[in-house]
Amino acid sequence: MTSPFEPTPRRPGLFSHLRGSFLTGIVVIAPVSLTIWLIWSIMGWVDGFVLPLVPARFNPEQYIGINLRGIGVIIFFLFTIIVGWVAKGLIGRSFIRFAESLVERMPIVRSIYSGAKQIAETIFAQTERNFEKACLIQYPRKGIWAIGFISTDTRGEVAEKAETVGGLVSIFVPTTPNPTSGFLLFFPREDIIELDMSIEDAAKLVISAGLVYPNAKDPTQPAKAA
Repeated sequence: MTSPFEPTPRRPGLFSHLRGSFLTGIVVIAPVSLTIWLIWSIMGWVDGFVLPLVPARFNPEQYIGINLRGIGVIIFFLFTIIVGWVAKGLIGRSFIRFAESLVERMPIVRSIYSGAKQIAETIFAQTERNFEKACLIQYPRKGIWAIGFISTDTRGEVAEKAETVGGLVSIFVPTTPNPTSGFLLFFPREDIIELDMSIEDAAKLVISAGLVYPNAKDPTQPAKAA
């Protein structure tokens, strides 16, 4: 019951409704527009790099009269597939070994090539390896919990020299809101609590800083399988 001296609450006016609708529209439009713009820009960048290297008689623009964005991406995609197919063969492997032996004799070029090759192998050659599951660990001290991603069982010198009774597990602990950076930690298996949520749901939880849970209706329960 309100007192007669208390002011009557004002109902939101037309401007408030319009402002709320505008902000909701921005939330919907911004991610879509940014994604389209980013894809469009990358396609233009690839076209600008690839098309000048294509002979004029193979350039579709010579026949249709207009510049279709994305043609360079398709040409680059097909060229990469052909190079990969050739590199898998005996002749291709022999040629690569011969070319690398020549590069090894060039001091500056050798350093650049080896660094670029290592980066490429790290990024692309390991795409089939994914994190196994999301988990909970006590980090950076007991009593404080953090979400981590189970990588693999720890092996090699790290596993041999670590003073633990059981085996170690490699855990990647991401940072918020950028989960691509984080820390590689080695935890005893008994200190790890596996979660039922998927890797994607755990990543959303980290990116949103705890605002988006896998089960929005009841965050205390695991996400239901689709």
